[in-house]
Parts: sequence; structure tokens; C-alpha cells
Amino acid sequence: MSSFKGSYMYAVDEKGRVNLPAKLRKYVSPECNDTFVLTRGFEKCLYVYPVDEWNRLEQNLRNLSSYDAEHRRFMRTLLELASECQLDGQARLSIPQELREYAHITDEVRILVTLDKIELWDPGVYNEYKSSQSETYEEIASRVMK
Repeated sequence: MSSFKGSYMYAVDEKGRVNLPAKLRKYVSPECNDTFVLTRGFEKCLYVYPVDEWNRLEQNLRNLSSYDAEHRRFMRTLLELASECQLDGQARLSIPQELREYAHITDEVRILVTLDKIELWDPGVYNEYKSSQSETYEEIASRVMK
């Protein structure tokens, strides 16, 4: 089970590759064999799941009903751009072009971590997201952490 924490700024090279920080790699289980699944996230970011966490998510997806239109739409949207990726010899993830376009990622990326997954954000998109929030962190925390 992963337990990622923190935030990092990294460059994206001309081939769409980004280094995965060593501080994060140490939390990836050996069974993952440096394999990740990248897919679209919410609020125009990308989700990067170590393959063991992705497998847990897939189990939840298998419980959705293919007879429910909302379930089908969610699965199609999540899986449409999902891509398996293995770290290269320099600990880089290769972000597919379609995913970079979806998240507006060009030459720089903010890496945020949320325990079980990594989020990749274009720094400008992330700043817009943060400034668009009407509630304070404290207000949300008081509701969520009851």
C-alpha cells in the first residue's frame, strides 16, 4: 500500500517525460516493478497510480453496473485515456500526448501526492484551481474530518 506525501515541481522534457522524485519512488511497493497507470483525473489533472493501487481501483470498477448509464460513462471516461507506463532507466514517466493535452501540461509540472496516487498538474491550471475555491481549508477540514 502506498503512502505518498508532498508536492514537487519538475520539468517535462520535449518527449513528455517527467522524473518521479526519489522520495516518492521509495514508497512504491516492489511488486509494482516500477509500473504505473496514468489516466485523466478531476479538475484537469492527471492521476498516476502504482499498478498495485490501480488493481484495487479496478476491483471497485468491476462492481459498477454496465446496465447503468452513469456507471458506463464514468468507466469510459476514466479508462479511455488510461495508459500503463514503466519508469525508464532514469526514473522518468512518459506522459502520453493525449493526457498532456487534457491536462495542459507542457514544459513544467507540479507533482502532488494524495496517499494512494500521484497527481500531475500544469502549474497555471493548479493555481487557477486553488484560487477558484470559495471555502477555506479550515472550513472544509471541519466538515470532512468529523
